[in-house]
Amino acid sequence: MASLLFVPRSTPSSRPAPRPTPGLRHVSITCGPRDNRGPLQRGRSLSTEAILAIQSLKRLTAADRSPDAAAPAAASALGRLLKADLVAAMAELQRQGHWSLALAALHVARAEPWYRPDPALYATFVSSAPAADEASAAAVDALVDAFLEEKERGGGFVDGEEDVYKLTRLLRALVAKGRGRAAWRVYNAAVRKGRLDADEYVFRVMVRGMRRLGLDEEAAAAEADLAEWEGTVSPPARDVLDEMRARGKGKTNTSAS
Repeated sequence: MASLLFVPRSTPSSRPAPRPTPGLRHVSITCGPRDNRGPLQRGRSLSTEAILAIQSLKRLTAADRSPDAAAPAAASALGRLLKADLVAAMAELQRQGHWSLALAALHVARAEPWYRPDPALYATFVSSAPAADEASAAAVDALVDAFLEEKERGGGFVDGEEDVYKLTRLLRALVAKGRGRAAWRVYNAAVRKGRLDADEYVFRVMVRGMRRLGLDEEAAAAEADLAEWEGTVSPPARDVLDEMRARGKGKTNTSAS
């Protein structure tokens, strides 16, 4: 009985190989996305582990995506991911519109030893929050409260260790979502109480944002903080600020005309 592992070799043939037919050329075929989602953001890619974890989380919560069901499902599906994969999974869930599942992933990240309350991370959650309604507004406010509690437990806002640009992103996201009170709580904790070395842009974001949202008292306080900050600026730096403001006004007048 012939062995199934035995495969006879083909003997070389003396017949020359057929020549390619003239006029034919190789054409590369590319496939588009298999669903309605947009392409991944440039510079970001999901590993196989992150993709499988996201799919598992969505399967586990297909019938019930309430917080009570999403939290244990996220712990089961995402608990073994490394830091980069877990952060990428949170961003992808936000991009797909699964904000509640992204929040569940954030709860998983909070239990990791590498986790730190990053203002930029919370800014992405605020920006990707669902359309403004009472439920989403309450969720954003609760998110800000959790962020401030985490910062306080970690020693608060320490000057020299905070990224002012990231903090500005969070303030701008809150103002854009109409959560002026929440933005003021962050600003008050970081700049007024924490004495964080902010720049002119932070103050102007708060002055304009509070005024646009009808919080005149907070806008006046932020404007007073701006005036106090300008008093501490050295004369050479003040000249540079005046020149930058003059250029900004010139551009505004040119665009208006």
